[in-house]
Amino acid sequence: MSGSVLIAGLGPGDDALVTPEVRAALAQATDVVGYIPYVARVAPRAGLTLHPSDNRVEIDRSRHALEMAADGARVVVVSSGDPGVFAMASAVFEAVEAGPAAWRALDIQVLPGITAMLAAAARAGAPLGHDFCAINLSDNLKPWDLIEKRLRLAAEADFAMAFYNPRSKSRPEGFVRALAVLNAACGDARPVIFARAVSTPDEEIRVVPLPEARPEMADMRTMVIVGSSATRLIARSAAGRPPIVYTPRSVPR
Repeated sequence: MSGSVLIAGLGPGDDALVTPEVRAALAQATDVVGYIPYVARVAPRAGLTLHPSDNRVEIDRSRHALEMAADGARVVVVSSGDPGVFAMASAVFEAVEAGPAAWRALDIQVLPGITAMLAAAARAGAPLGHDFCAINLSDNLKPWDLIEKRLRLAAEADFAMAFYNPRSKSRPEGFVRALAVLNAACGDARPVIFARAVSTPDEEIRVVPLPEARPEMADMRTMVIVGSSATRLIARSAAGRPPIVYTPRSVPR
């Protein structure tokens, strides 16, 4: 029996944003592997075994999926958002590279999803309408010095910036330092979007100038997008609605 590993993105939260391709993969799976809250989004059914696991065990989770596939299972490894963006696709391929040669013959595919960065940008308008970069602010897997260097260089290059994992209970000071770097490097009042729990009932969108951004405005459910110097705001006519934020497609010559 030939097994497979499909690495699938479940999107930012709303079931309507799960792609038909991913839905079809889940319908045919024998096993679903992933972080506890993501596996909880998959409906139980006959013939399907769910394998939830805790955070920070990505490599163990990947090996488990590959071992089951080698035994003939049709495994779906689930991530939120897109599995190739700070998620499980890289972990699975790290395990393949370090694992038995037989794993390289498995049918392994990545099924894209709508990542939090794109969902947040769509809610705000089009802040990523020109050149942009994405930076994971967690220092769990890389040193803070590297994060700070990338922040400074991205600001110097005048990218719009999308930040994943801005602030957690275990590392609340990281985003404090990130804002300090950005204020020093940018030196202007470009807009900052705090997009929390996008596409869920808890969704909240807040837009503030960079000097007014505060660490407590973000948590681990928040996507933070900082505009470039060219990013613009369009005020809404309806009271209480945040402005439209967009970055023009061109730069004056």
